[in-house]
Amino acid sequence: MGFWDIFWIIFILSSLSPIVRQRVIEAERFRLIQLIERKRGSRVITLIHRQETMNLFGIPIARYINIEDSEEVLRAIRLTPEDMPIDLILHTPGGLVLAAEQIAHALKNHKGKVTVFVPHYAMSGGTFIALSADEIIMDENAVLGPVDPQLGEYPAASILNAINRKGADKVEDKTLILGDVAEKAIKQVKESVYELLKDKMSEEKAKELSEILATGTWTHDYPITVEEAIKLGLPVKVGLPKEIYALMNLYPQNPGTRPSVQYIPVPYQPYKGVHKGNEK
Repeated sequence: MGFWDIFWIIFILSSLSPIVRQRVIEAERFRLIQLIERKRGSRVITLIHRQETMNLFGIPIARYINIEDSEEVLRAIRLTPEDMPIDLILHTPGGLVLAAEQIAHALKNHKGKVTVFVPHYAMSGGTFIALSADEIIMDENAVLGPVDPQLGEYPAASILNAINRKGADKVEDKTLILGDVAEKAIKQVKESVYELLKDKMSEEKAKELSEILATGTWTHDYPITVEEAIKLGLPVKVGLPKEIYALMNLYPQNPGTRPSVQYIPVPYQPYKGVHKGNEK
């Protein structure tokens, strides 16, 4: 066997290696999803965005909730018997309001119990989807976020605040147009949040919570912890099944990037002769 034969064999194997690895990971994901479904008697749907792993020619591509996601989730819901519980595993920075609203309302209309699992974060549109659930189960350190609408790079609430401070007669027509759109966007999201919550709590509480979440009470990236979510009256519990953590491990960082966090991935026991507060 000559040099070029060996070269081409190595080249082909190297080209196929990522494809084979991806197929193995996908098979393991399906195995874990089926395991969770058998244990819980539910349909499991995942909506997981690992935006740090996606890149094109070395340029990162942001992942977020889009119309393709809503089409797939709605298709999964249609394929689920009406009385069967749905478990949605949610890991996302948010995304398009339209897509998030479609998913949320489809889940709300499902007759079986809907549970949303949040292993790390479900921000913005992710929180909007979580509000549709009968139960939200989170890791003790996971967070939700506000759902106030954003217009381009600016929060809708901040646009209105700037116009009110400066006065409508002292801003450009373009800013006034943005203000009009911002006002409508906040009203629409606020009403949608209320519709999602009104069957889960009193009408007064649902209105109060929609005001807090949709009108710019905090910055858009404000982390709503488990404790705060419970205080707000959301149906939040702590305690993710171990299989969900295992499933999240199958959405790895891009192996071509340098990891910023490293550790030995096993449960630790104290070394013999070493005690807390007396390490040598």
